[in-house]
Amino acid sequence: MSLSALVSRYDQFVLDLDGCVWVGDEPTPGAVDAVAALRAAGKRVAFVTNDPRHAGEDYVGKLWRLGIQASLADVVTVGGALQHLLAETRPRGKTFVIGSDALRKHVADAGLALLNGSDLAERADVVVVGGTDRFTYDELRTATFALRRGADFLATSRDPTYPMPDGLWPGTGALLAAVETAADRKAAIVGKPEPQLFLTALDRLGEGRTLVVGDRLDADVAAASAAGLEAALVLSGGTSAEEAERASDPRPVSVAANLASLVGGDEDG
Repeated sequence: MSLSALVSRYDQFVLDLDGCVWVGDEPTPGAVDAVAALRAAGKRVAFVTNDPRHAGEDYVGKLWRLGIQASLADVVTVGGALQHLLAETRPRGKTFVIGSDALRKHVADAGLALLNGSDLAERADVVVVGGTDRFTYDELRTATFALRRGADFLATSRDPTYPMPDGLWPGTGALLAAVETAADRKAAIVGKPEPQLFLTALDRLGEGRTLVVGDRLDADVAAASAAGLEAALVLSGGTSAEEAERASDPRPVSVAANLASLVGGDEDG
């Protein structure tokens, strides 16, 4: 695969995973060849995800299974960003977590005590919300009590959905809306559209002209703008062609059907 004129102008790429590199357990059409073409041309590549349900090692393993070589240093996860933030700012706090086992491990590894399953959970110092398919009313009630008592409030993202082969599934933002409504509080967001994931990726990639590639205007393109980076949008995930056409500020530098189309030259500038 030869590189498009647009892609050739950049030294390095930050690629969103869900909706850009893969949908569910399958790569987007041509994604494996597209990443290989970038690397063959000497371009540096990092992968980022707002999905807090899995550990970094899980994402590396999935990339390898799909045919994309990657190391743990190549993958920046919102769980890892949350762990770093907590370790820096609240290393001895008590936390109640709505989220996956992987997210709870990130919180514990930051040095915080997990109160999940404890009678003291309603008195947590920090409530963390991340996407999970095991959200319960009991968790909603506990988080509400803790937040109304004054606990700090963090969430991994406001992404309302994430793409799967049969359509858009509820994401972190859908669960977060319930907690925010019940607690009458707004969470601070750790992942996209905040810039930290992309800034961490830049630290790992080094200096060079960088293009972010993602599938959401409100997350990927917005976070790229917040980080001072240019972004391209692909339509293989959570954004329709009509929504892309209406995008104004920030506006992607290019729109393509998928990652392979962008890398190979079938994009709209």
